[in-house]
Amino acid sequence: MAALGLLGQVSARGSAMEGDCLSCMKYLMFIFNFFIFLGGSFLLGVGIWVLVDPMGFREIVAANPLLFTGVYVILAMGSMLFLLGFLGCCGAIRENKCLLLFFFMLILFIFLAELAAAILAFLFREHLTREYFTRELKRHYQGHNNTDVFASTWNAIMTTFDCCGVNGPEDFEESLFRLLNSNKMVPEACCQRNSYPGDISMEQCVSGSMAFRHNKGCYSAMVDHFETYIYTAGALAIVVLTIELFAMVFAMCLFKGIQ
Repeated sequence: MAALGLLGQVSARGSAMEGDCLSCMKYLMFIFNFFIFLGGSFLLGVGIWVLVDPMGFREIVAANPLLFTGVYVILAMGSMLFLLGFLGCCGAIRENKCLLLFFFMLILFIFLAELAAAILAFLFREHLTREYFTRELKRHYQGHNNTDVFASTWNAIMTTFDCCGVNGPEDFEESLFRLLNSNKMVPEACCQRNSYPGDISMEQCVSGSMAFRHNKGCYSAMVDHFETYIYTAGALAIVVLTIELFAMVFAMCLFKGIQ
């Protein structure tokens, strides 16, 4: 009888420890999903900001169809992370096995999609090089043309970042722009902001005077402007992937622990 009592006490203690472990896992699951919820909210906010930003960031991104498509990918990922974070929190608190399994499958799909996107970004990195943008600028830029999306986008970039060309004003040599505008060395968008149509400084700018134009290339100007944000976005992506991985582990452990 004493042995049976001792065995019962050990069993009770084991059950209590298992319950405490399950409770700890539940709250850890909630915390991780709360961070996923915050990450999704951030990505959703960034995507919406890019699309409605009044300072022309939408036109800047539109310079490359791959980047513009990326905005909608960010919106989609942000929306799904937002939803998954909410579902994960509810599934953990309510200890619902169906909800936890659904959460695990969806977050696994997103995790694999994000890895695939990172691999594709690495494989197609040549589309974001100086040489690529320089080649496209020389082939397609027409100058001041409101009906051409490519030209309007580049005009917005050069005006916003006070720059000229990809590497500098020399990019317009032997270009489509020079063929269409033989009397101009650079487009009006390269001129300093105190210049305006009909002004002497504008005429000197487009004729090649370095004193009235921006001489810095847009590639360097944009890298300098977004360098901090690029590193921040990269670090955030790593953090989000890590959180998703831990969330999947906790979801499976909680799923198996629920009776």
